[in-house]
Amino acid sequence: MTRHLRRHTLFTDQMKAFLTRQSPEARLTLSGAGTNSLAAWFLGPKAENKALFTRLIQSAIEANCAVRETLFDDPAYVTAARKDQDYDLAVDRMECEFNKLLAALGSSVPFFSYRYQAHMNWDLTMPGLLGYFAAMLYNQNNVALEASPVTAQLEHEVGQDLCRMLGFDTDEQNPVPPWGHITCDGSVANLEAMWAARNLKYYPLSLKMALQAEPLLQPHAQDIRVTLCDGSVGILVEQDAWTLFNLHQDEVLSLPEQIASACGITSSQLTQLLDPYLLQSTGIQERVLRLTEGTAVPVVMGPATKHYSWPKNAAILGIGKSQFVNIPVDEMARMTVRSGRGASLEAELEACLQQKQPVLMVVVVLGSTEESAVDPLAEVIQLREQFRQRGLEFVIHVDGAWGGYFASLLRGSVERLPTPAGDVAEQVTPVLAMSEYVTAQYQAIAQADSVTIDPHKAGYIPYPAGGLCYRNGAMRNLVAFLAPEVYHSDGLDANMGVYGVEGSKPGAAPTAVYLSHRIIRPDRSGYGKILGQALFNSKRFYSAIITMAEAWDDFVVVPVQQIPAERAGLSPEQIAAQMDFIKTRIVPVQNNALIQDAEAMALLKELGSDQIIITYGLNFKCQGRLNPSADLANQFMQDVFLRLSVRPSQTSADKMDIPNLIITTSDFTPDEYGDDFVATYMRRLGVEVPAAELPTMHFLSSTTMCPWLTATAEGNFIPELIAAFRTAVAAVLPAYQ
Repeated sequence: MTRHLRRHTLFTDQMKAFLTRQSPEARLTLSGAGTNSLAAWFLGPKAENKALFTRLIQSAIEANCAVRETLFDDPAYVTAARKDQDYDLAVDRMECEFNKLLAALGSSVPFFSYRYQAHMNWDLTMPGLLGYFAAMLYNQNNVALEASPVTAQLEHEVGQDLCRMLGFDTDEQNPVPPWGHITCDGSVANLEAMWAARNLKYYPLSLKMALQAEPLLQPHAQDIRVTLCDGSVGILVEQDAWTLFNLHQDEVLSLPEQIASACGITSSQLTQLLDPYLLQSTGIQERVLRLTEGTAVPVVMGPATKHYSWPKNAAILGIGKSQFVNIPVDEMARMTVRSGRGASLEAELEACLQQKQPVLMVVVVLGSTEESAVDPLAEVIQLREQFRQRGLEFVIHVDGAWGGYFASLLRGSVERLPTPAGDVAEQVTPVLAMSEYVTAQYQAIAQADSVTIDPHKAGYIPYPAGGLCYRNGAMRNLVAFLAPEVYHSDGLDANMGVYGVEGSKPGAAPTAVYLSHRIIRPDRSGYGKILGQALFNSKRFYSAIITMAEAWDDFVVVPVQQIPAERAGLSPEQIAAQMDFIKTRIVPVQNNALIQDAEAMALLKELGSDQIIITYGLNFKCQGRLNPSADLANQFMQDVFLRLSVRPSQTSADKMDIPNLIITTSDFTPDEYGDDFVATYMRRLGVEVPAAELPTMHFLSSTTMCPWLTATAEGNFIPELIAAFRTAVAAVLPAYQ
């Protein structure tokens, strides 16, 4: 092991010397501006950039071949003599099987299409595809710098760029610098964040044990002081378990340096001394039994809209899925923070304080994966400050796997919108700003402790490319299994494999993010432009969906995200008037004319979800009256969904039936969302709400990631999608009449 570490240190020093010798022009960096043409960033719905993309892909192949041809003066293997009959047969077979594969892949889900309005998928950026393809040819493994001298450096650049976009302070003078890296997906990033938070919570208890037991540390045990939640200072070894469980995160992370300095030892020596006492080594069973007297089993909290990975990760880490406390959501599917109507985050934290039950982490979702709801992060941060004063501390983690890239809408200068010349001109799509409420939550990210953010979602990057960023980069050391100083030298922190869950991981993934960020900056000039236009289009699609059922139709559409008049509790007449306004002043109008209607634009901004996923329910009528059965309403929605989803063809085993509109579906379960939320949805849908146990209710969902949906060469494409939707409903209705 010593030889292995020494070899890594030598290689890292050599790599640092190589990188610092590069000229500024040749150095790969994410500082500086990107480009501005959205039309140049994607292949296009009809492959309009085919020639450009083909030329650049060919360049990647040529570059890889040139390296092979010129790197060493080595002999060839594939000589003319070896291109014999067997060779020809192998080539023919490869071409045949490859062509069969290409034909089959043509039946894949057309994420790139205007008509795909289902999951969080759309087209991929061209620079992202090019970066992935080019790096894939070299098969770099970002487990260690030695196996990825170029792509590991790019991952470091990408991590810092993501931190900047999220609002973390990346200034070199920041005494608590942030740090980020690429993971395979958001679930693994969430696992790492929970792992780090768990280790952080137990770390002071481990330090106390080591200070009391290790001969090198014992003489200095009384010198190690900690600032407590109430601002007072105490000696670490004199604090009880509850107090140590509730030290400020930055205070905990600064302790190793303080101890090493006080004891006159190196950080490497301290790491070796502490290892036998860490939760990583002892296991959670012994730690709970020996050190946590007077406290209850720790918990993690998060909204009912959380991703399914959270309870799964709690089980993996030995915390237990039952120790993940679901916080109910309000009618906008946002976490209920304050007490007032029963269960809330505040009420659960109060119970933990009274019972001396440590809270490892509170998960705040910025963009739930089914409703695109943004939890009130700013309010959660305020609430933590109040509980800190009373002795309860916890990590705040932002699950921005889906919504993290929307932070780009807050970075950089605001781009002026071209003045449209009316409906006859080429249509313009405005970059719609997030609502004031949502903006306030994104401005608060810098005060959170860790953030999951997935480039392969709203970053339009090929799978797999998740991400995790820490406000205090030292937090990553809590999940490092080798001494971090062995794997980096001054200014070069690129041994990403030391940290986190994964071992081997493709260097192609961070390279894809790097090149995409280099061309499309994560600010208003780049990703903010894409997502701001998608936000505008989502609200236009929402407007069309909720008004597509006429009064005489035998079905209704009920949006889960209520229109403003309904949210405000206005009269049925006022709600109907606002729906009519949406139907006449927004839905049929082309973008250029809509942009000039200030009243319509003001209302549009308030419609739909917090981001770009909209949810809605369907119900049918019999003899002019709404169906009262929840089971029949669920079946009706399921039948419509089946007609608007990609599924194997009934006529050919190797083909798929691809409808003219693709949406998706999911469920609202009372156990997760709460009885109030589900009962309200049922009443609005027109089905009976039973006095006994509430049923699980289906809903339909659409994600609009396409930035040019309403500004195609022929204008707004949404009417085509609504026509396809109505056709599917019409085909299903006769069975329910």
